[in-house]
Amino acid sequence: MARYTGAVCRLCRREGQKLYLKGERCYTDKCAVVRRNYAPGQHGQSRKKLSEYGIQLREKQKARRYYGVLESQFEKYFEMASKRKGITGENLLQILESRLDNVVYRLGFATSRAEARQLVRHGHFTVNGKKVNIPSYLVSPGEVIAIREKSRGLEKIKSILAQTDGKPVPKWLDLNRDTLEAKVVNLAAREDIDLPIQEHLIVEYYSK
Repeated sequence: MARYTGAVCRLCRREGQKLYLKGERCYTDKCAVVRRNYAPGQHGQSRKKLSEYGIQLREKQKARRYYGVLESQFEKYFEMASKRKGITGENLLQILESRLDNVVYRLGFATSRAEARQLVRHGHFTVNGKKVNIPSYLVSPGEVIAIREKSRGLEKIKSILAQTDGKPVPKWLDLNRDTLEAKVVNLAAREDIDLPIQEHLIVEYYSK
């Protein structure tokens, strides 16, 4: 599947804020948004007033980049959200939060969503005791996510867990740090999602 392989810091600079795509580096002075707080490219430092459509587009792109999904995937999730009962924008964020790579990141089993996606692809996690290597797998309430037994002794996994020790876990996930298992209590509610996304702008973008 196609995937963006360029410098991810350019994505943060393009959106004008931290998207936390590089884990610990985003919290240091080395962060590109801190060092060069303007859009990349030749005309990055020139300020342009965005149109209504431009504002909606940027919000959609920002959400897509936060979760690391492709345009076609994002459109599919929007269709799913629009068919569910409730508020479409909130449904969309709930679906995105339900992705296995995002859940792994939220649990502190990875320092970034990109790292979580890679670890899932390499088969380091199980869902209800079965290995799942599909980052886009959508978890459901009651399912149990765990680090595979054979992966727990890896230095990479140990290093990640040491870095994320003490990281708060959202209340819709019940993590047992000792067993490295977590249960999905329920799907994320809007108040559980701490990302600065104005989902109504995304709905407006797709409603045109």
